[in-house]
Amino acid sequence: MSFAFTTRLPLSRHAVDRDHAARANPELFDALWADARTRVLPIWNGRALTTEPGEADARLALLAPDRVPRSDLRLYLGLSLDDDSVEPVGTPLVAAQLGDEEARALEPDESRWISLRGLATALSDRDAGAFAEALGLLNWHQSHTHCPRCGTATLVEDSGWTRRCPSCGSQVFPRTDPAVIVLITDASDRVLLGSNAMWENNRYSLLAGFVEPGESLEAAVIREMFEESGLRVTDPVFTGSQPWPFPASLMCGFTARLADDQPAGGLLPDGEEILELRWFSRDELRAATDSVILPGPSSIARAMLEQWLGEPIAAGPDWVRG
Repeated sequence: MSFAFTTRLPLSRHAVDRDHAARANPELFDALWADARTRVLPIWNGRALTTEPGEADARLALLAPDRVPRSDLRLYLGLSLDDDSVEPVGTPLVAAQLGDEEARALEPDESRWISLRGLATALSDRDAGAFAEALGLLNWHQSHTHCPRCGTATLVEDSGWTRRCPSCGSQVFPRTDPAVIVLITDASDRVLLGSNAMWENNRYSLLAGFVEPGESLEAAVIREMFEESGLRVTDPVFTGSQPWPFPASLMCGFTARLADDQPAGGLLPDGEEILELRWFSRDELRAATDSVILPGPSSIARAMLEQWLGEPIAAGPDWVRG
């Protein structure tokens, strides 16, 4: 399989050696805080500290440990592999979650705290991957503060990569929820887009849904597309994947085509999640970019549509979805 498509996905880029063998060292953070090479990425309410206000010119602010206020949760991200960054290859990277008081003491200008969605396309491969790694881990910690077996508060171990229950001894590891996102075409090579109930009426994207327990990705494609559109599709083909830590998804991109005996006009949006469905030819999609809000540049849906279209989507109303 070629990785040419995956390299176009902003959040699938990475240049960090996650250095998993070092995580088990209980004294790792003591050693890292004593190492002048270590750099820390401060995160506050899901936003990272950047070097400049605003999104266009911002870069992640990687600070020496002695510049970072006390943090309730630190995560070892690994070792930098970026030849072009200020920090040399091998620089240890740590994410630190800050509370309100600590974050404001470090940087009171909130315009310098920017979300991953806003920064994704502007960041280097290393910084995009490190931010996605940190945000995914922090979101997992937030939802796994207590043991799923006995309800006891869990303890953070393995440099932020494990939570252990002190009562029953069970361990919980980071989880990712796989979801399929599908570019469906008909016999005329038109693409199907849907409008979600939570969006404005003119927002459209590819159809997507979570994989259920005991289900393959391909089976999820066929089931989810029928549930959301009333259409039977066939020939699901994997395109590429992108982490989407909002809060904990892995978007698995597929193409599929309308079944031969399925009329393209038999659209049945489920009425709960999907309110409207439309087929677009390439010319119709080009003409609609001034009036239809399409997936944002950090999303896999945008990359899949541009691959089908054969060109970048023209500037217009924009938004972000996985």
